[in-house]
Amino acid sequence: MAFPPDTSKTTKLERYNTYIRKVNTTKILAASSKLLFRLTLLVALVLIFFFTLNYPPLSDNNTTAAVAGSTSSTHRVLATSHLLSSAFYGSGTAWEKEVRRSSTPRRVNGFSVLVTGAGGFVGTHCSLALKKRGDGVLGLDNFNSYYDPSLKRARQNLLKQHEIFIVDGDLNDGELLSKLFDIVPFTHVLHLAAQAGVRYAMVNPQSYVRSNIAGFVNLLEASKIADPQPAIVWASSSSVYGLNTDNPFSETHRTDQPASLYAATKKAGEEIAHTYNHIYGLSITGLRFFTVYGPWGRPDMAYFFFTKDILNGKPIDVYQTHDEKEVARDFTYIDDVVKGCLGALDTAEKSTGKGGRKRAPAQLRVYNLGNTSPVAVGKLVGILESLLHVKAKRHVIKMPRNGDVPFTHANVSLAYRDFGYKPTTDLATGLRKFVKWYISYYGVTPRVKKGITVAN
Repeated sequence: MAFPPDTSKTTKLERYNTYIRKVNTTKILAASSKLLFRLTLLVALVLIFFFTLNYPPLSDNNTTAAVAGSTSSTHRVLATSHLLSSAFYGSGTAWEKEVRRSSTPRRVNGFSVLVTGAGGFVGTHCSLALKKRGDGVLGLDNFNSYYDPSLKRARQNLLKQHEIFIVDGDLNDGELLSKLFDIVPFTHVLHLAAQAGVRYAMVNPQSYVRSNIAGFVNLLEASKIADPQPAIVWASSSSVYGLNTDNPFSETHRTDQPASLYAATKKAGEEIAHTYNHIYGLSITGLRFFTVYGPWGRPDMAYFFFTKDILNGKPIDVYQTHDEKEVARDFTYIDDVVKGCLGALDTAEKSTGKGGRKRAPAQLRVYNLGNTSPVAVGKLVGILESLLHVKAKRHVIKMPRNGDVPFTHANVSLAYRDFGYKPTTDLATGLRKFVKWYISYYGVTPRVKKGITVAN
């Protein structure tokens, strides 16, 4: 009798194969799920990064809106709308947040001011004064090496302590300027950035053209298309009076005979300001500074390096004119100049252009900011000798024919009439404050410190 074939082994094999297929299918599905999850997470992170770069946090917007509500809608600080543009400068969103925070005013009807050259001498003092009274202040400085950059960085740290942010950038960076005006609707620009110094122009003339002319034009170009157009107050110079011999120098005197390239670039700036005012309706005020001095000053100024050389026992050059007359300057203390700058800002009228087009005549002014009391350089040295209790080693020589002028004297009646400018600090008082700062900043010996205390 024949037996049916044994299929038990075949059945078992089929069951085993079915089981293996199920296991493999489960593994494939699990792997696919993990891959899909990872892809989803990656896309989510990319989207979060994208929106973080281009849109500020809601809390920041609410804070800004609250501040704007207490002041004016023109002071509302706006975020940029350019795609990923915040990644090009600073550190993206964090950088923009600093720019907005620093430039937001804290007082009713406060200004939002862009201060160029904020790491400089006058720029630092003006920034502090504006911030102290509740205005928003954003600085811009390229921290060049014309003089010791460490002093500029120390000023930057001082401003940082007072919550003033300085953008590290150059006036000739048009993209950066456009971005700043896009982020912040500045009400005013205090333009103090410049290549300073008379003698250095004989060494590096191109630096004066790049900064004092090209840089100024670049700033005016950004300002003319800004919405709103800011009012501009900028630093000209007493050097524009050049070979003028009428004294005291008045704003009505001729300024077409510059004695140095520096003076020529400042005079060019005044003519350029007239052009942009006439064509584009920019409100522009020029301030002609007369030998500004004081704490945190510029090391290339005579009173500064005289102090250094006297303390180090080095001889100092004291100039005479070629007809053996003493060289004299209208030394102006920094606090008086700051009051003048703020007075000019406070009385500056709004610009009248929009979209790069003039809609009505705009304000155009120029003022002297001096002390009205010229002092011979020899007397300045005498005051320093008294304060330092050290006798200077004077080397009297003829003034070189390199662009310096023998005498400056400011008539400030126009500034007094229009915004109450009235200098109150005499040279001895101002130098005493400077020397106190100098010995503290540079850590001069206790013997000299004692002398300074006695001199008070």
